[in-house]
Amino acid sequence: MKTRKKTALVVGANGVIGNNLIEYLEKSEDWEIIGISRRPNIDRKKVRFIAVDLLDLADCIKKLGNLNTVTHIYYVAYQDRSTWAELVEPNMKMLIHVLTAVEPIAPNIQHISLMQGYKVYGAHLGPFKTPAKESDAGHMPPEFNTSQQQYLEQLQKGKKWTWSSIRPSVVGGTAPNNPMNLAMLIAVYASISKELGIPLRFPGKIGAFQTLMEMTDATLLAKAMVWAATNPQAANQAFNINNGDLFRWKELWPKLASYFKMETAAPIPLSLATMMADKEPIWQKLQKEHQLSYSYQEVSAWPFGDFVFSWDYDFFADGTKARRLGFHEFMDTEQMFYQLFDEMREKRIIPY
Repeated sequence: MKTRKKTALVVGANGVIGNNLIEYLEKSEDWEIIGISRRPNIDRKKVRFIAVDLLDLADCIKKLGNLNTVTHIYYVAYQDRSTWAELVEPNMKMLIHVLTAVEPIAPNIQHISLMQGYKVYGAHLGPFKTPAKESDAGHMPPEFNTSQQQYLEQLQKGKKWTWSSIRPSVVGGTAPNNPMNLAMLIAVYASISKELGIPLRFPGKIGAFQTLMEMTDATLLAKAMVWAATNPQAANQAFNINNGDLFRWKELWPKLASYFKMETAAPIPLSLATMMADKEPIWQKLQKEHQLSYSYQEVSAWPFGDFVFSWDYDFFADGTKARRLGFHEFMDTEQMFYQLFDEMREKRIIPY
């Protein structure tokens, strides 16, 4: 007997997480896929894209109100703001608008997956308990990840569908035009440094160079999201998802420099947002010489780099809960970087 296909609604389809999730789902015969985002996209064989303003409830109802075949919602949308408190309103609105439009008219919904992060543990505020565990106590609001989960828990009461909250570390992927893409940021920073004939210096705090870090590969994250959404033992729970290893920048940084055939030198703390603001002409030169596909604005997110490279405290969580329940994927972080850099070259995102 042929298994009935599942229909995935990927909310935030153009981001690094949503893009990788769609690519992973496309490899399976079990899924029909609908991707929604603010920017339009071109339909593919297995994927239908819908452009919608998630901050506009009327637009959501108009564009999404007929998606009655949806069985799984993967919510990975995010809107950035200048302060932590300001993040709450837009990110709550988007989630509420999507579920207001889709959840009542899709009778076969089985699962809603919510993308979170270590902000739940206060990682963005300063030193936090490590390894962070899903059972750790919350912290003083406002914090949009926690508010989103509380909303989802309330909405689920009395319903047949289940939910999961997925909490990755810093995600590594290759989707351009994304505000939180560390691997691409490092690759662009290295490419410009090499063009200037200077060594690849770590640009963050000296303390950050020595603390313990971890990351989450975007493909591994996609596998975890689907696992949590399709296995009953994962229902109505939160999961930390990470590569499974730890590193220090002081050990990894010279290896990343070696990939680009560059020397390193002592770290010099600097503001990437300030120092890289005038580097667009250099990128345009590289773009012309190497037929690169994306503009400087599409591949650079320097404030995010300043944020990550300022963490002069350990930054990692316990990822064993998911693995105890059946998710057994791991990724070597050093190899993840090399694979992502190779992919960026193949896609003509970076030179060399």
